[in-house]
Amino acid sequence: MLRTELTDRFSLQVPIVGAPMAGPGGPALASAVSLAGGLGMIGVSSAATPEWITAAADEVRQATERFGIGLMAWNLARRPEQLDAAIAARPALVSVSFGDYSVALDPLRQARIPVATQVGDVASARQAHEQGIELIVARGAEGGGHGDDRVATLPLLQGVLEAVGDGAVVIAAGGISTARGLAAVLAAGAAGAWIGTGLLACHEALARPEAKRRLLDATELDTVSTSVFDIAQGIPWPPAYRGRALSNAFSRRWHGREDELAQDPAARQQLVDAMAAGDYDTAVIYAGQAVGSLSTERSAREVVSTLAAGAEALLRRW
Repeated sequence: MLRTELTDRFSLQVPIVGAPMAGPGGPALASAVSLAGGLGMIGVSSAATPEWITAAADEVRQATERFGIGLMAWNLARRPEQLDAAIAARPALVSVSFGDYSVALDPLRQARIPVATQVGDVASARQAHEQGIELIVARGAEGGGHGDDRVATLPLLQGVLEAVGDGAVVIAAGGISTARGLAAVLAAGAAGAWIGTGLLACHEALARPEAKRRLLDATELDTVSTSVFDIAQGIPWPPAYRGRALSNAFSRRWHGREDELAQDPAARQQLVDAMAAGDYDTAVIYAGQAVGSLSTERSAREVVSTLAAGAEALLRRW
């Protein structure tokens, strides 16, 4: 058994947290990851209502009491009701990332709910540690979806562990989708792995079959970190946090021409229409560089158990 500070803190069987992916990371995937021994997370989109958060948490709780909720810090200023709903759901963990998370700390502490945040540099990790955040996620540039894309996972993890590893629970994110990746970050001193892309092709992930096929066909070279999909959809992500997604015709046309895109309503509508139609030559599929390791659609239980067993075997051999 792989026992770490993460497994001890949250009573897990494996040191894996399912990343809170808004969209594919719904109640079914969160439940499956938790039932497999990890900690499943519900991803909350910027537009999610409190009713959606409550319903999602209730659905997971039918299967397990062990789950987390992921919120976007930049969105809480305009949607504070998301934090209220997350607290009322009484999860095992709330992740508040991508912006000023300080507004959420006191309410979560008063509710005695542990807090996680994703960091993209060592200074941010020190700040999170000084704020008393329980779980610091060193999220490297390889990771899918939104985040700080300046530093890769391995140099970031080393720096964060050196800076705060003696007094904080640090887990690694970005590019971890196989047993070798999990074993590597555990050997480096991380308490676990925060896995998103590795779960995208699971049966329980909320993605269309066409999207899963593209994920399975992609290689590690087929992603781009860009803001064009947010600009086209009118989602006000802070400029510091771009989204890593599968490269497609839309990103190739507009990446580097973001100002032009913002002034082109027809192009923006093209993306909106493609999202509705499932046209992935234009529509976005967020995924990290670990997408190249996806080969077949599997259950989340199989993915989690394979990662854990393989990592344990590698660490014993080493």
